[in-house]
Amino acid sequence: MAYNTQQEFLIMPEYGRNVQQLVRHAQKIEDPAFRQQFCEQIVDLIQQLYPQSKSVEDYREKLWKHLFQIAKYNLEARTPSGLIPRPEDAKKRPDRVPYPQSDTRFKHYGNNIQRLIRRAIEMESGPIKDGFVQTIGSYMKLAYKTWNREHYVNDDIIKTDLDILSNGKLSLEENSRIDGLSNAQRNRNRDARDNRNGSNTSSRDNRSSNNNNSRDNRNSNSGRDNRGDNSGRGGSNIGGRDNRDNRGGSNMGRDNRNNNNNNNNNRKRK
Repeated sequence: MAYNTQQEFLIMPEYGRNVQQLVRHAQKIEDPAFRQQFCEQIVDLIQQLYPQSKSVEDYREKLWKHLFQIAKYNLEARTPSGLIPRPEDAKKRPDRVPYPQSDTRFKHYGNNIQRLIRRAIEMESGPIKDGFVQTIGSYMKLAYKTWNREHYVNDDIIKTDLDILSNGKLSLEENSRIDGLSNAQRNRNRDARDNRNGSNTSSRDNRSSNNNNSRDNRNSNSGRDNRGDNSGRGGSNIGGRDNRDNRGGSNMGRDNRNNNNNNNNNRKRK
């Protein structure tokens, strides 16, 4: 009995030792046609062992690459694509993605502010540039409030930071208002909150109206009227009294029969 530590090292342990032994046997087959058929059967076996991976793109082509990797790339067989895997393909690494380098002095404003400032510097002087610079200041104040909620944001701070970021090429007027975007954001939040409160109020009103309607239906006089009319319990009581009176009338009929019988008896005696 041979221990696993004494056997050949498993190149791909997820496929097991039996698959590796089949690949070693395929390497010893001399007939090219039979060897090709045997390799295809090994790939089918691996595909049956891992059916959940069939949704992977080019799954069967990857299985052929694994087959050549287990054979240490010493296998004469044809892949479906016609490309023979090589050891360099297994060690191939993706291209390095360059990390964007940017010199951001105030990171809480973001890189977009840097682009907007460079764009504003290139613009010609005029009302359009002034409005664009004011919009930049409003955006800077909004970003400052987003990352510094606990601190009061003064317009002088925004004006000083804009002057530093633009190297003194852009400036805001002393009486300029830069709360446009902040007020718009505050209004949107308030409208959203009002809409939520309005929907909750309407739903509560609907529930209250439904409860009142059901309460009114229960307290309506129709039920009492039905109980009081002839078809209800009252009617049955009245009918019962009338029936009892009728029974009394039937007793009077019995009295009449008794009187007739007495008269007949008196005639016979005479």
